[in-house]
Amino acid sequence: MNVYRGRRELGAAAGRQAAQAVRKRLAEQERVRIVFAAAPSQNEFLEQLSREEGLDWERITAFHMDEYIGLPQGSPQRFAEFLKSSIFDKVNPGVVHLIDGSLDAEMECHRYAELLQEAPIDFVFLGIGENGHIAFNDPPVADFADLAIIKPIVLEDACRQQQVNDGCFPELQSVPTHALTLTIPALMSASELFCMVPGLTKREAVHRTLNMPITTANPSTILRTHPSCTLYVDQDSFGESLLSVLSK
Repeated sequence: MNVYRGRRELGAAAGRQAAQAVRKRLAEQERVRIVFAAAPSQNEFLEQLSREEGLDWERITAFHMDEYIGLPQGSPQRFAEFLKSSIFDKVNPGVVHLIDGSLDAEMECHRYAELLQEAPIDFVFLGIGENGHIAFNDPPVADFADLAIIKPIVLEDACRQQQVNDGCFPELQSVPTHALTLTIPALMSASELFCMVPGLTKREAVHRTLNMPITTANPSTILRTHPSCTLYVDQDSFGESLLSVLSK
């Protein structure tokens, strides 16, 4: 775990370290496959990553981990649109596979699962939700032994409220109730995880991630079992008193 004074410092450090890891992997193999999270908590990280030099993006295949069901093509709230504007249109990965939540959910899950299974996933860049979700695996639908790779789910109200808190939607009623999400085993299958969690609204989620029993009641606790997961937090999400102790 790495702790920083603020979210800009967090994002800059995580972006540099992730870029270094990707460069190393590109030196060892022909292509690198990365799953990206789409959320305001990732803004500073994605900004830094997009500025990193020496990354052969042409050899990178990009995925994203979740998408709303039912939003029309081009809707600014779609996670595909967020990632296009935040990083994909800036760096132009060689291949970008986007989840389309406007298509038949079962068929889209089948299509995307096949793409994910073509080769191992090297990296997942993710965050943690206020209710402990990773991707859209809220506590009611989280399954540590899920046999699916991507599945349709019903969003918990706490998760939908976070989208309002983040400024993505004006009120709860406008947040979609259903989404497609990569499952927890799919995320955990990656060789390396980089998890960026800034902000005061994430403090309780960070506390639970680090201290609570590893159960689906707090889905992000499963990250503690991954052999190569680095958690990036700031003073707001980690807690000022804990930060002062850590700094001594």
